[in-house]
Amino acid sequence: MKGSIAPAMCAVLGMTLLAGCSTSWWPSWPSSAPVSTPAPTHWVCDSQLDVFWHYTDAARSKVDVSLGGKDQVYHLKTEPGADGQMFSDGVLAFNVKDDQGLVYWVATNDLIGRGCKAQ
Repeated sequence: MKGSIAPAMCAVLGMTLLAGCSTSWWPSWPSSAPVSTPAPTHWVCDSQLDVFWHYTDAARSKVDVSLGGKDQVYHLKTEPGADGQMFSDGVLAFNVKDDQGLVYWVATNDLIGRGCKAQ
């Protein structure tokens, strides 16, 4: 009889310990659900260029920009010293002020479009 009580006690003790495991302290695992990206804002510039852009972080310090509906996406970050918000990656610059934008190539300072805004 003594030999049959010990396994039963271990089983009860084990179940009690497992029941005490609360998910409140258990680490949460990252969700495998895909992160949704916001729909890009579509602006048209005075040059008739389509500019698709959106902020990529909550602090609004980074944007993704696509020109003319092409697959090329420029990942730009905030640059200091601009009127409004200036974003650049050293290749493309994008300035947003109020509800308008300006886009140009950095190396050559060539204007791509100005007066970019929602149509």
